[in-house]
Amino acid sequence: MKVGIPKELSKQELRVGATPKNVQRLRKQGFEVFIQKGAGQRANYADKEYEEAGATLVDSAKELYEISDIILKVLAPTNEEIEMMHKGLVTLSYLWPAQNQELLEKLAAKGVNAIAMDAIPRISRAQKMDVLSSMANIAGYRAVIEAANHFGRFLNGQITAAGKVPPAKVLVIGAGVAGLASIGTAHSLGAIVRAFDTRMEVAEQIESMGAQFLTVDIEEDGSTASGYSKVMSKEFIEAEMALFKEQAKEIDIIITTAQIPGRKAPTLILKEHVEVMKPGSVIVDLAASTGGNCELTKDGEVYTTDNGVTILGKLDQLPTQASQLYGNNLCHLLDDMGKAENFKIDMEDDIVSRAMVTYDGKINWPPKPLPVSPQKPKVVEAPVETGPTDEEIAKKKAKSTIISLAVIGAFLFLLGKVAPADFMGHFTVFVLSVFIGWQVIWNVSHSLHTPLMAVTNAISGIIIIGGLLQTQDDLSNPMTIIASIAILVASINIVGGFFVTHRMLKMFKK
Repeated sequence: MKVGIPKELSKQELRVGATPKNVQRLRKQGFEVFIQKGAGQRANYADKEYEEAGATLVDSAKELYEISDIILKVLAPTNEEIEMMHKGLVTLSYLWPAQNQELLEKLAAKGVNAIAMDAIPRISRAQKMDVLSSMANIAGYRAVIEAANHFGRFLNGQITAAGKVPPAKVLVIGAGVAGLASIGTAHSLGAIVRAFDTRMEVAEQIESMGAQFLTVDIEEDGSTASGYSKVMSKEFIEAEMALFKEQAKEIDIIITTAQIPGRKAPTLILKEHVEVMKPGSVIVDLAASTGGNCELTKDGEVYTTDNGVTILGKLDQLPTQASQLYGNNLCHLLDDMGKAENFKIDMEDDIVSRAMVTYDGKINWPPKPLPVSPQKPKVVEAPVETGPTDEEIAKKKAKSTIISLAVIGAFLFLLGKVAPADFMGHFTVFVLSVFIGWQVIWNVSHSLHTPLMAVTNAISGIIIIGGLLQTQDDLSNPMTIIASIAILVASINIVGGFFVTHRMLKMFKK
């Protein structure tokens, strides 16, 4: 089978349907790969790289569409491209089927089997094919980087000789893939991160990444069976707007990621919110292409408001990286469809049947609903009997320690009545050393025993010194023999301690 990779007609689109590495993988899958000249140029991939990877260069898009069985591209095909397609051709690209009914009709009329990569269901098996997630991950990362560039000062707090710089405060609205990527990037750069999402189930994910989860007082969950958020009630939205206005007064950077499939993006940041923001603040609207989460967003533009707030309605796509991940998603789907040898359009498959929006001359949209990650019912846990409190345990340990000391003291007193004075001095030191050492070791967590053993090198060093002082010229002397054994054992302990310490330190090296 022949796979074709055309050049994207839109000058604003910098990505390409497959990279040279993707071409190598496609060839291993058994496909012949053809690519239009200059297709990867905007993504920084030269034609020579594709040739070296095993692809055949084609001069025109028309020739490419004629010879190809499968087309890999990024944007939805234009009318011009549809005219060049032939019956039975399989295309993989973005299509946005919920908003492009007319496009689906044209593809069906041509007999094209079109797979909408943006319609891949969000189930565990399809994660490796989910282009929305892979692209959102890049967008979330890039949103923080570009916001920091326009912000004009550090994201992390610093104390320098010249003065103190407070950390920037970042608010991320929406904790999907893009939102979580933004949270992780902002937190790693040292910013104070807060996040809001209507789905209560993401609170743990937000907090695990170092951000503060913001909520409103109204108990309403925005989760749905599909994994996306739903439209909230009027009361919830009013409380949400009030929360955002309070946050806008002190937040330095706002990143919005909220989108609802097939609908205009919800307006979350109003004009009144922008007006209370500090001069120099930044808003990054990742939903600009679907209407924008900010009321003042201009799609494809970056501008500054009258009160000094910069609003970003576009981001650098990072086309080199994005093309690689997008191409990986396509290759995974072709893997799932049987590769070249056993390529099959299985309309019984959960993924293919829902992503194949036109098939055999018919429109296959909307698909049957496929519930994903349903919420678990809340289980009321029965009260369990609790054991003794920490305070009670501490008191019990203290009492036990006092009794032990009393017993040891009584034993030493009785022994002192019959033993020589020199013996009692040494024996008392020995007993107290054993007791103190036992108390120290007993209270150390098991996970720390290995580093504790490494620290005993100091104790072993003292043993060696003591042993050297006790050795004599007479090798038959019992004292010399015992001292020699002590020196040997302590030396082994020191060497082992250094070895263990070395291995521990290697665990923390990159």
